[in-house]
Amino acid sequence: QVQLVESGGGLVQAGGSLTLSCVASGRDFSSYALGWFRQAPGKEREFVAGIDWSAGNTYYADFVRGRFTILRDNGKNTVYLQMNSAKPEDTAVYICAADTTGTVVHRWDYWGQGTQVTVSP
Repeated sequence: QVQLVESGGGLVQAGGSLTLSCVASGRDFSSYALGWFRQAPGKEREFVAGIDWSAGNTYYADFVRGRFTILRDNGKNTVYLQMNSAKPEDTAVYICAADTTGTVVHRWDYWGQGTQVTVSP
């Protein structure tokens, strides 16, 4: 069983930056692919970014490419989402997930509870 706990959410002004963290329990963290999703009120959850087990491949949704960066630190069992040039439409609950296949094949096995990000105009 893997538990994922997000932190780092909050209020940021448009154009500002924020870094989210997700700490995972479990000894197999380094073998998992990890991802960030978001869900805004009244909208479906959507994929934001993913990183494979080796950090050799990263994937981004078009609406964050060039602004957000996903990173992982296997020594700390942590995955990060660096958010730059934030926009009001980035306001959502951000949720991290783990894919035990090790690559981003969108078979997400574990989910966190999420952390709220609000971007003010």
